[in-house]
Amino acid sequence: MAEIPEIGKISPDFFDEVIFPRLGSPDGSIMVGPQNGVDVGIVELGDKAVSFTTDPVFIVPEYGWERAAWFAIHILASDSVTSGLKPRYLTIDLNLPVSIKKPELTVMWDTIHRECMNLGIAIITGHTARYENCHYPMVGGATVVGIGQKDEYVNPCFARAGDSIIITKGPAIEAAGIFAAMCPSLIEDKFGTDFRAKVEKIFYKMTVVEDAMTAVSVGRRDKGVTAMHDATECGIWGGLYEIARAAGLGVLVEKDKIVVEDGVLEICDFLDIDPYSSISEGTLIITCRENKAQEIVNALSLKGIKSSVVGELLPSDKGMIVVTGGKDRKLEHPVVDPFWKAFYRALETRR
Repeated sequence: MAEIPEIGKISPDFFDEVIFPRLGSPDGSIMVGPQNGVDVGIVELGDKAVSFTTDPVFIVPEYGWERAAWFAIHILASDSVTSGLKPRYLTIDLNLPVSIKKPELTVMWDTIHRECMNLGIAIITGHTARYENCHYPMVGGATVVGIGQKDEYVNPCFARAGDSIIITKGPAIEAAGIFAAMCPSLIEDKFGTDFRAKVEKIFYKMTVVEDAMTAVSVGRRDKGVTAMHDATECGIWGGLYEIARAAGLGVLVEKDKIVVEDGVLEICDFLDIDPYSSISEGTLIITCRENKAQEIVNALSLKGIKSSVVGELLPSDKGMIVVTGGKDRKLEHPVVDPFWKAFYRALETRR
């Protein structure tokens, strides 16, 4: 029997055993239902495809209120855009600690409003209150709704063996960005002022909205992108495992071909966490038809987004393989992200 992981998301096995068999009332309008490794559900409403994604509202005061709210909105929007559809509407529930004050909430909400304006998202309903026993960083939940034509959404069901795999930005974007924001003095003491200034810029790379919208601008399904997944908990290894599993395929990826942002590996080494298993909001995994891969990489490059073709999807009987330094190993889901323990250790260091 599958167990619940010590911390973080449930495992694929627990999802299959407990969650997936119990999904409420069936409905024929559902085109994409809950799947492990798929960030978005999609329903048919009239002649449109409508996407839904739900996540916690993740507010960390230690980032600074403006940065915290920026990140919270981009986490939500980043899941939504993996559908290939443009996000349009937001519903948001804020269950805030009683300690939050009017100036803090005002900055937070102004930033949420501004980022929604920038992303073209309208806030249509919500709930805002302060309660006892509510604590940062999880201070509510939100749903983002996207709308498009029925032939515009992407999903692992459209992926096939031979599709290329593209990864943007590389490993541990979120892990590095968060630690740079939370612990600048620790980083400066270890690596110096110039390094600290460089890695602090990683924070605003923790979004895949532009990555995803740029990729699908080249084409969708047989004309380009077939599926997308942002490498959040358990990082690149977890994300690759999940997208391949959702597609019912195997995967071959060459680790040495994955791009890496400057400073990320040094921070992960300092924190003693595996960058490729660590949370990485901002890293987008894209599968696409092989003949469109380089065009997608070129389009991303024009937007200033690093990316590379790192492998391909395989028939399921070929398994999941990582090649490092010319040697093969089996790709396994990390299950527990090393970020969380390091994250809470860092919070304790600040106190």
